[in-house]
Amino acid sequence: MYRKLSGVLIALSAVIILAAVSLPMAGAQDANKDVYGRDLPANAAPYDQQIYTGLCDATAKQISFSSVITVYSRICNTDMFGDPLVNLDENLNLIPGAAEKWESSTDGLSWSFHLRPGQVWSDGTPLTANDYVASYQYMATPSSAYDFVWMWQGTIKNWSESVAGEVKPSEIGVTASDDNTVVVTTNGPRPYLPGMMYFWAPMQAKALTTIGPNYILDPKTSVSSGPFMLSEFKPGESIKLVANPTYNGYRKPFLKEFNSFYGDFQNGSFLAFQNHDIDTVNYQQLSTADFDVISKDPVLSANYRPNFGDFRTDYLLFDTFTAPFNDKNVRLAFAKAVDRESIVKNVMGAQVAIPAHSYLAPGFPASDSDGSLKDIQSYDCPAAKKLLSDAGFPDGKGFPAQELELRGENDTHQAWFVAVAGSISQCLGVTITTNNMVQKDYMDGLLARPTTVKFGAISYGMDYLDPSNMLGVWVSTGRQSWANPEFDKLVNDANVLVGDPAKRLDMYKQAEKILVEDVGGIFIDHRILGDLFQPYVAGDCFRPDAQGVGAWHWGNDWCWGSIYITKDVANFKTYRNK
Repeated sequence: MYRKLSGVLIALSAVIILAAVSLPMAGAQDANKDVYGRDLPANAAPYDQQIYTGLCDATAKQISFSSVITVYSRICNTDMFGDPLVNLDENLNLIPGAAEKWESSTDGLSWSFHLRPGQVWSDGTPLTANDYVASYQYMATPSSAYDFVWMWQGTIKNWSESVAGEVKPSEIGVTASDDNTVVVTTNGPRPYLPGMMYFWAPMQAKALTTIGPNYILDPKTSVSSGPFMLSEFKPGESIKLVANPTYNGYRKPFLKEFNSFYGDFQNGSFLAFQNHDIDTVNYQQLSTADFDVISKDPVLSANYRPNFGDFRTDYLLFDTFTAPFNDKNVRLAFAKAVDRESIVKNVMGAQVAIPAHSYLAPGFPASDSDGSLKDIQSYDCPAAKKLLSDAGFPDGKGFPAQELELRGENDTHQAWFVAVAGSISQCLGVTITTNNMVQKDYMDGLLARPTTVKFGAISYGMDYLDPSNMLGVWVSTGRQSWANPEFDKLVNDANVLVGDPAKRLDMYKQAEKILVEDVGGIFIDHRILGDLFQPYVAGDCFRPDAQGVGAWHWGNDWCWGSIYITKDVANFKTYRNK
């Protein structure tokens, strides 16, 4: 399966399509019907057993359920209280979300998103375009200190100026032409703009204004226009969401409840799964030993579903404006001192990663499909030693000790980067220690100017399927402390190029070559994502994609309208019947 998935990564391509979504009417409910009056699937367990449970990280610093408030500190990564304008199908094609259709203006400088009619908040308030406008204005307000402002810098009109406090948030290019139409005005033609709107479900404008952003945390004030609504929230203990009976969107759930409890996220997830206390485990909470258990168990192995995910790459980054990493020879020496193949094989495991020699993962648009960039940063210890000597540090003598800062990595991923640091140290004779920081503190330091992360490790995956996203984090206005004017020009020019897709992709390819050659970062591995599900979890989420891979793919939030618990749950001792 893993070999097959590598082929998927290389072969995958995306075509943006529109799909019609039927919306059944709500009705009466009984043991075999959901809260909307629909019949459950024929093999579904009774409705009172349609409960799905996950595990939350008891050690994480988390502040809100909403991605409008925070991306990196969302509570249990739960954002079920609204729908983004668009969504993705299993082949990463754009499909309607809260918006039933969208189109660009003739000059390409704005996009209009038309909301599905009849959508409401759980308090009966209609969902309108103003809810989206208020949410984007909140994110662009300087005092909000939003941790993802860079996403629309240089894209949405007046966004950067609002974040800098130079104009009012009401002046950003996100407006409502009427109650059902969100208009996004850009700084120039942005053909990829619809994909950028995938992630952000709105907050209610009324509650945001009258109560404030924390309205979403209290079941007494929390309102939802999404598939679930908040029933109970005990911080650090448990979360209970129930199906929203007023929901009239594109992903009405068969599930009665979606619950979470807090625990040892990294070391306890697989045990909780084996005890049938939770219904899924992400690959990030599985150790090499866990994968060994899974591979030997026919039921577990049949229900572990790898996928291409968000084309995530692990890499090292530098403050290239400060010695010693302002010297390209030093950066390239470090890059060539990383034995990627050995680390992937012996530390990471071939089931979760493949070696990386460039930034864009195989299969991502504009990626290095012919391997022409492979030799630039490939492992070559003698060459690495010479480069470091040329920089004035023969055999590592005189090279300052370095601390590799990590972004709140779990134990498994921390071991990956410790192995990377060890490979560099062993080859070059330099001292490198690791410091696994709190995620928020790391991101605050990374985004600070000047940055406080002088030498760091991180992973990044796409927010939308276009090279403007992945390469955009490397432009001089992005989050990395590396700058190359030629790279900036290629990316910025490609971002606004319309009518010649082949030329546009070639410009991005040229840009990535500059990134790899100038060693803006050291690229370690491309991840293979995956999830382990209980055998009684079913739904269209697992239908095969165009490459024949059946998995809950990254970005498929529509899946919450498909997932259900089968009658097979009766054959297991789960939290539903313990």
